[in-house]
Amino acid sequence: MIATTTSLAQVAGGALLTMTLGSFALWGAVALRYRAPGPPAVRRAWVALWSLFCLGDLALPWWGRPTAGLGAFAAAFAVLMWWWRRLEPTHDGVWSDDVAQMTRGTVTGTLVTLENVRNFEWRSPTDYTPRWECRHYDLDALDSVDMIMSYWRGPAIAHMLVSFGFADGAHVVFSVEIRRRKTQTFSEIGGFFKEFELSIIAADERDAVRLRSNVRAEEVYLYRLRLPVAAMRRLFLTYIDEANLLADTPRFYNTITANCTTMVYQMMTRIVGPLPLHYRLLFSGYMPEYVYAVGGMDKGRSLEELRALGRIGDRARRADRSPSFSAEIRRGVP
Repeated sequence: MIATTTSLAQVAGGALLTMTLGSFALWGAVALRYRAPGPPAVRRAWVALWSLFCLGDLALPWWGRPTAGLGAFAAAFAVLMWWWRRLEPTHDGVWSDDVAQMTRGTVTGTLVTLENVRNFEWRSPTDYTPRWECRHYDLDALDSVDMIMSYWRGPAIAHMLVSFGFADGAHVVFSVEIRRRKTQTFSEIGGFFKEFELSIIAADERDAVRLRSNVRAEEVYLYRLRLPVAAMRRLFLTYIDEANLLADTPRFYNTITANCTTMVYQMMTRIVGPLPLHYRLLFSGYMPEYVYAVGGMDKGRSLEELRALGRIGDRARRADRSPSFSAEIRRGVP
């Protein structure tokens, strides 16, 4: 009976050790998959070598050598972590055209100058005329802030943009985005593993919205936000501060902690004070529910009504290249 109990304890201990080391081994394999140096074939070779080592090492506890297995794995994982911590974000790269420039802003009194405002003429996702412009905005004329949600993969996943409107009808959109190289495509998993740098893009509203509604055929919704004018200004200036900081100091994108919603959440907490944490902050498609719940929208209408009235895709496609694009997509939006 004692021998049986001891054997069960050894099996349980071995299984626990295997699962623990296995989880670290899996993390290492994915990290190498996304960030090992060299072309894809070389990265696959690194993953294969690491996997073979881990499989052999994880077998040692079952061969009666748990200490040797744990020691070897700890040493190898320490080397892996040393490499991982040395990975630094960079501004050097052959970047995708739509994120090739970094937005910068300067403020002189109430006059804001934004450099590298994107204003592409999109004909298709791969056919476009790139334009980066310098634009000027008067803070005294800032009179609206809208949240724009663009859905491309079900109700839980969306991209959030924030559009600032001015008395003369001009709108500038800020978008927190991954800064992709020309050879990269977006990956949620890669976003956990330092695959992308982070970027804040200021864009003409016709560029940013039309790209999603007309060119990519995504579902796009516009919600007017309830913010005092002072808070609008502070949010606009906070975007500029964050854009300047990123232009000076590169930072990695992170699928959870540094993305299009959590970055805005962090900015808003500095402006209006603490805001509740909620799972909707992680599932960006549910941000309208979150903003509505914390009082950021007109509570005189239900969220369902605001969503229906704010569905701007059809209006955007009709407006298309109209010079009054921003006004036309807002017709009927309360």
